[in-house]
Amino acid sequence: MKVLHYIPSLDRASGGTAAYMQLLTKELGKLVELHVVSHASENPVVMDNCKVYYVSHFKQFRKMKRQFEALLNEVCPDVVHVNCCWMPACAFTQKWAQTLGYKVVLTPHGMLEPWILKRHYWTKKVPALLLYQKEAVKQADIIHATAESEKENLLKLGYNDKIYIIANGIDVDSIRVKPTWKRNKEILFLSRVHMKKGINFLIEAVAQLKWQMQAYVVRIAGEGDTTYIEELKQMATRLDISQLISFEGGVYGNRKWELFRQADLFILPTHSENFGIVVAEALASGTPVVTTMGTPWSELESRRCGWWTEVGTEATVQALRNFLSLTENELEKMGRNGRKLVEEKYSARKVAEEFVEMYKSIL
Repeated sequence: MKVLHYIPSLDRASGGTAAYMQLLTKELGKLVELHVVSHASENPVVMDNCKVYYVSHFKQFRKMKRQFEALLNEVCPDVVHVNCCWMPACAFTQKWAQTLGYKVVLTPHGMLEPWILKRHYWTKKVPALLLYQKEAVKQADIIHATAESEKENLLKLGYNDKIYIIANGIDVDSIRVKPTWKRNKEILFLSRVHMKKGINFLIEAVAQLKWQMQAYVVRIAGEGDTTYIEELKQMATRLDISQLISFEGGVYGNRKWELFRQADLFILPTHSENFGIVVAEALASGTPVVTTMGTPWSELESRRCGWWTEVGTEATVQALRNFLSLTENELEKMGRNGRKLVEEKYSARKVAEEFVEMYKSIL
């Protein structure tokens, strides 16, 4: 089987979608002949077990169309898999492929979730829906969702009911579990620094608990808009907790995994995530997690490896209080429970096998 993926960016600064593609190709490329099409960027992630092609950017519309159609004719894939929404390039690569008779899978990557749809609804979302996005969703042969909650939200849109659920996966075997659960007095946020991620709730919660957390450092790791990062720093200063907050910038490779293992707690107080791969990575490292009901991670509660909370400051405060009350033995038990969960359900190999079955279902 030949599969061709299109993804707008493979740059490491683009966040979860590039990391998702990097992990997926490592295992999926062992099961199918895999091709990935994107656009050139400054710091692309390294891709294994696939052939990568770079085409012109969408602003060079005719050139990109010519290059993409030439690739389709050269590769002749059984399935074209388009990743992301709202960018015209995603909708048009789908249209070009389907015009030539190829089956298309569309993965929105959470970009059709309610919180995303509400942002800039009249100025950006409605024009995009009318011009191309609604038709792209309707015409996809299958929509790939990463959780039951995302499927339910997609069905509410009423555009397409051909939805296949496959969770994201991680390379569990390559992730070392922390050697000890002795408190390091560190709490970690690691993701793209964006207002969607709810970092303001974390800072406000720390401010309410600053006397209980005097010995702690809260590390905020990730790249983002410099203006927004400066706003968060000013918030920490205004709330008199700048000494408790450390902005780490983008972290990669060994440093990223060191931070996961050093942290006593990982927290992602986000408004919305279709999966949240960093949650799985933290659990694989043996670190308990706090995240919100804007994510599909209800198993944090049922498998006793973290807290699944409402979105907002007060819920974050309560989760941090719960964490602070635990003994080191209780933290270890939660950490081991989390590792077991990802081993059982979210290994990249298992996910790749499910992708192959999804592709077979439309051939």
